[in-house]
Amino acid sequence: MDVKLTALAAGVLMIAAPAFADEVAPGDVVFGEYGEVEASLTGVAGDPAAGREVFMGRRLGNCLACHQNSDMEDQPFHGEVGPMLDGVGDRWSEADLRGIIVNSKNVFPDTIMPAFYVNDGFIRPREEFVGQSILTAQQVEDIVAYLMTLQD
Repeated sequence: MDVKLTALAAGVLMIAAPAFADEVAPGDVVFGEYGEVEASLTGVAGDPAAGREVFMGRRLGNCLACHQNSDMEDQPFHGEVGPMLDGVGDRWSEADLRGIIVNSKNVFPDTIMPAFYVNDGFIRPREEFVGQSILTAQQVEDIVAYLMTLQD
């Protein structure tokens, strides 16, 4: 039984390994001249439904704390610090949105928006968060896919 379980686990790891092999680490993200990130961070298409959940999740992206979004009228406490995101998929390209989410300071130097896919340079992070990004690479891709659905 242990041999079969070990073989099964090894097979699962071999199948899953390619999905993780293409993931770009936070320190390896390549930004364009204007802060855009052309290449996917995962090599896997983002899931708009999952991105919507991260967007409104108070423990993950918490995007609603700063941004209004008519698609989420049923959600309480939309912020007014950041711009309204209705139609954002028409105004920005996928690469632009990815760059803004990864590290918005490359596009808007004076913004208070956090860098969601950076794992260093934070001021006094809690010990358990040292070396970690706020979002995973796939969560960034999912949010980008969701934002691209917000079109006028």
